[in-house]
Amino acid sequence: MPRLRSLAAALAALPLAVTADELPQVDLERVVVTAPKGEIAGVAADTPGPSFGIDAAALDAFNVANSEDALKHAPNLAVRRRFVGDNNSIVAVRSTSSRQSARTLVYADGLLLSNLLGSDFGFAPRWSAIAPAEIERVDVLYGPYSAALPGNSLGATVLIATRMPAQFEADAGAQWLRQSFDLFRTRGDYDGSHQNAYVGSRSGAWSYLLSLDHLENTGQPLSFYTAALSTVPAGADDVAVRGAAPYVDQFGRRGYAFGVNGEGETRIDNTQAKFKLAYDFAPDTRLALTVVDWRQDSSNRTGSYLRDADGRVVSGGSIAIDGQRYVLPANAFAPGDGEATRRLYGLSFSSRRDDGWSVEATASLFDVVRDVSATSAGAGEGAGQVGYGDGSGWRTFDLRTDRRFDAHALSFGYHYDRYVLDSRTFDAADWRGRSLTAFDNAFAGKTQTQALFAQDAWRFAPQWKLVAGLRYERWRAFDGRRAQDAVRIGYATRSDAYWSPKLALEREFADGWSARLSLGRALRLPTVSELFQGRITGGALINNDPDLKPERAFSKDLTVERALASGTLRLSLYEDDVRDALFSQTDTTVFPTVTNIQNVDRVRTRGQEVAWDWRDAARGFDLGLSAAHNDARTVANAKNPASVGKRFYRIPEWRADVVGTWHFDDAAALTLAARYSGRQYNTLDNSDVHPDTFGGTSSYLVVDAKLKLRLGANAELGLGIDNATDRRYYVYHPYPGRTFYAEGKVSYR
Repeated sequence: MPRLRSLAAALAALPLAVTADELPQVDLERVVVTAPKGEIAGVAADTPGPSFGIDAAALDAFNVANSEDALKHAPNLAVRRRFVGDNNSIVAVRSTSSRQSARTLVYADGLLLSNLLGSDFGFAPRWSAIAPAEIERVDVLYGPYSAALPGNSLGATVLIATRMPAQFEADAGAQWLRQSFDLFRTRGDYDGSHQNAYVGSRSGAWSYLLSLDHLENTGQPLSFYTAALSTVPAGADDVAVRGAAPYVDQFGRRGYAFGVNGEGETRIDNTQAKFKLAYDFAPDTRLALTVVDWRQDSSNRTGSYLRDADGRVVSGGSIAIDGQRYVLPANAFAPGDGEATRRLYGLSFSSRRDDGWSVEATASLFDVVRDVSATSAGAGEGAGQVGYGDGSGWRTFDLRTDRRFDAHALSFGYHYDRYVLDSRTFDAADWRGRSLTAFDNAFAGKTQTQALFAQDAWRFAPQWKLVAGLRYERWRAFDGRRAQDAVRIGYATRSDAYWSPKLALEREFADGWSARLSLGRALRLPTVSELFQGRITGGALINNDPDLKPERAFSKDLTVERALASGTLRLSLYEDDVRDALFSQTDTTVFPTVTNIQNVDRVRTRGQEVAWDWRDAARGFDLGLSAAHNDARTVANAKNPASVGKRFYRIPEWRADVVGTWHFDDAAALTLAARYSGRQYNTLDNSDVHPDTFGGTSSYLVVDAKLKLRLGANAELGLGIDNATDRRYYVYHPYPGRTFYAEGKVSYR
C-alpha cells in the first residue's frame, strides 16, 4: 500500500528528539485503554493498534437503554440496533458490515459475549448479559493486531468492564421511552419501560454485587409483505381489495406493500439477574465468580392492510388491485412468538507478583437452556412450526502469563473454545400450544479451537517500541449433520492448523506526538452454522458448504496520535485485505443459480479516520469529533463476476460523529449529538439504486439530545430524545422513529 509505505519511511527518518521522560504527562482517562481484573488476560496492555474508550461518567451523557448504546459514538463504528431490546444488534466497523457478526469480539470482564455459532444478523453478541447500569468502562480495539486475540478480532474487539464495589453501594433506576412511527399504512406510538437495581459491598477480602434488570418494549414493525406491480389481469374470482400502500423497492421497481409480516411489531419482555462474587487473597490476587440468568418472552404482531368491499380483512388468496392479479400465500401475515432462557457462568483468577510476573485465567460457559420460536402457517391460530435451539452454546478458557523486565514486556498464553449448535424444527397442529405433529428438519455441529500465542513489547530505545507476536491455532469441525423428513446426512470431521504473525512499530515524539505502524495476519474460521446450516430437497443438499475455507486477512494500520492537555487527537490510515471472505451470495455462473454462504475471493478496504476528544474545549464544554472514509471493494469474485470492482455490502463510504456536552454546573448538563452514515449498498453488485425504502440501506444524519439534572448527591433525572428530526432511514428494516426518554435514578455510595 503506497500510502502506508511512504508514511512508514517518513516515520523512520524523523530524528530522536526527546526521551520518554520528557513527554508531557496528561490525563487520558476517557480514551486510554485499561485492563481491569479478569479482562482477557491483559489484552489491553501494550495493545499494538488504535483504540477508543469511554467511561461511565461520559456514557451517562447519552440516552442508554441497552448496553450496546455505549458504542453509539465510537469512531467509524455503528451498531445495527433496530429497536430497544433488539436481539440482532450487530457491530459494523471499518471493513466489517452489519451481517458479518463473527468479525467482532465482545467481552465483559473477560467473559465472551460474542455469539460465534454463526455470522449474520441472527448471531449478534449477547448484550443482554450486561445491564447498562453496571458498566464501568468500555474500550474498543480496532483490528487484529494483538496475538492474544483470535482472528474474530478482524473488525474490532469490545472490552466491557463492570462495577465491583469497594464499599457498600446501591443503585436503582427507571426509564420510560416512547417512539413515534409512520410508514405505509402503519401509524402509532410504541412505548417501553426499563427498570434496574443493584446492591453490592465489600467486607474484608470478600466483595459481591447483585443486580436485576427488566425491560419491556414494543418495537416498530420491521418487515412488510410487498410485491412488484403485476402484469397479470385479474379474473372474475379474484377478490377486489383496497388499502394497499404504493411502494418503490430498493431496485426502483414500483409495487405495493400489503401489510406487516414476519418481524412485525415486536413485543419483548426481558429479565436479567446477575451475581458476582470475588475474593482477594492479596491486594493483587483475586478469584471472581459471575453468574448471569437472562430470560425473554417475545411476540410478533402482524396484519394485513387489505380490505374487501364489505370492509373485511383480506390476508390471503388471489386478489385484484387496479384490474391486476396478486396472489398472497397463506402465511403472508403469519404471527410468531418465542421464549428463551440463557445462562452465563464465569470464573476468573488474576495475580500480579512483585517480581514482575503475573498470571490470569478465565473460564466461561454460555448455556442456551431454553430457546423456542414458533410461527403460524397462516394469519392466526392453528397449524404452524416450532423450532428449538436448546443445548446450543459455547465454552472458553484463556490462560495468560506476563513478565515485565528491563525493556521487555513478554506475554504467553493458551486459548480453548468449543461451540455447539443444535437446531430442530417440528410441524405443529397448534403453534401457540406447541402441540407437535411431525419432524420437519434439523441441523447440528461443533467446532473447537486450541491456540498458543506469544508476544513481546520491546522498548529498544527511549522513543521506540516494537511489539512482535505470533499465534498458532488448531481448529476442528466435527459432528456436523443435517436432517429433513426421512433424509439424514452427516459430515466428515475437518481439522487444520494456522499461524498468525503480528508486528507493530511505535515511536514517540515531542509535544505528545506518537506514531505507530501495525501489521497483522488474521484467520476468521468458519462457524458451525456457516458449515452445516441448510436444507435438503429431494435428497440433494443445498444452502450450506462444509468445505468452506477460513477468511485470510492481512491488515495494516498507521496511526498518528497527539496527547493534549485536555484530550487526544488521532489520525489513522488502514487497509484490510481479505482473501476467501465468508459471505452469503449467489453463484451466478451455474444454472440454476445457488445462494448460500460462499468464499468471496478477495475484498479490500482502505480507509482513513480522524478522532478528536477535547475535554473542556470551552468553559464547561466537552467536544468529541470523528470522521472516517471507507473504500471497500470486491477485488475478485469468480462466482459473481458482476460484483467485481463494486463497493462491498453495507460498508458506508463516510461515517461521522459529533458529541457536545455543556456542563452548566455540577447539577446540570446538556448533550447534543449527531451521527452520520453515508451511501452504502445492500447488494454485492450495487444494483440497489433506491436505498431510502424498506429493503434498502440508507444514508442518514440522526440528531440526539439529553438533559441531565442532579438532585443532590444521590439522585438524578434525565430527559432525552433520539432521532429528533424523525428521520426515516433503513437497514433493510426501518430504524426507529423519533424516540423520547425519561429516566430517574437514586444511588447510595
